[in-house]
Amino acid sequence: MKHIFDNLSQEMSELTTKRYSTSFSLGIKMLSKEIQQPIYSIYGFVRFADEIVDTFHDFPKARLLEDFRKQTFEAIEQGISLNPILNSFQWAVNKYQIPHDLIETFLESMKMDLNKQAYDEEQYKKYILGSAEVVGLMCLKVFVDGDASEYQRLTPAAMSLGSAFQKINFLRDLNADYKTLGRVYFPGIDMNEFNATVKHDIEKDIEADFHAGYLGILELPKKARFGVYLAYIYYYKLFAKIKNTSAKVIMNERIRIPNNRKVGLLLSSYVRHNLNLL
Repeated sequence: MKHIFDNLSQEMSELTTKRYSTSFSLGIKMLSKEIQQPIYSIYGFVRFADEIVDTFHDFPKARLLEDFRKQTFEAIEQGISLNPILNSFQWAVNKYQIPHDLIETFLESMKMDLNKQAYDEEQYKKYILGSAEVVGLMCLKVFVDGDASEYQRLTPAAMSLGSAFQKINFLRDLNADYKTLGRVYFPGIDMNEFNATVKHDIEKDIEADFHAGYLGILELPKKARFGVYLAYIYYYKLFAKIKNTSAKVIMNERIRIPNNRKVGLLLSSYVRHNLNLL
């Protein structure tokens, strides 16, 4: 009867995704049914790790994260965990042969968030690799159904897309990261002097990542292409809104795309996809 617990675990990953991210939930819903669940499983795992370092301020975060890491690899090795999120994740890892080094790299980036700090160039690249690029690679493993050659071919584009998404998150959350969590991700920037020129330089970097990521989307298997494209469109619209917002406002407000606008993006993207206009 273990399948009952496994099904419950997967439902918890799906619920976690829906509670925390309407945009990713919409994107996952647009994937082929066969690959929705493993992506929910990956998101649930990533979300829980992120919650430890971002919100559990009154608890021993370092110990909680280390316990989470140990439980993760025990679950993968044993093929089960009483933590439903980790049980769901281990299933996806073992089914799609997600490399363990991707998981370790992700958790190392989460560990970096335990301390308030300003990042230098090397730390910035390391953090983006672990927090975003390898998460894209975990998903890519699912998208290509374990095909090693396709995985290798699409790896650079998947990393670029994950990087673009994360850098946009940094801009969107600039106020909270700096004023609440004491983090400055963009290297070499004095937040007291964040201005239009600094913002424009960051945006140019994001544009390059977006372009490389989009080319990779076109090469994805059909079962994954539209869902990833929808996430791309959402982030690109968010990026456009950020570009049209002053540096001063970015420093003081969190830029959002309203839920009704997200539905509109879904409909317009669906039309483009069906007409092969991607």
